[in-house]
Amino acid sequence: MIDWERAKDLLAEIGPADFADVVAMFLEETDEVISRLSAISGPRVLEMDLHFLKGSALNLGFERLAALCQEGERRAAAGNVDVDLDAVRSCYDQSRQIFAAESARTLAA
Repeated sequence: MIDWERAKDLLAEIGPADFADVVAMFLEETDEVISRLSAISGPRVLEMDLHFLKGSALNLGFERLAALCQEGERRAAAGNVDVDLDAVRSCYDQSRQIFAAESARTLAA
């Protein structure tokens, strides 16, 4: 679910202080987008939001979330708004919990 090597690479690239800022910004912005997914007004907005989530998730190593968002983004780009947003939300919640519980130990290794 989490690509810990990607997270470790980012940590090494930007350092602990900036990494903490990136994580905080990711969680804040992602929470905002996730909360508005049910109020999507059409395929273009859905596509843009899922694209944003995918890129942010990839940056921090949230692999499964990125894959779900990519699939949804493709559907929305084709005009289909029938995207399993509950799966996206659930995956984000699970990934966030795993990251919070394991990041200090895993990233220190």
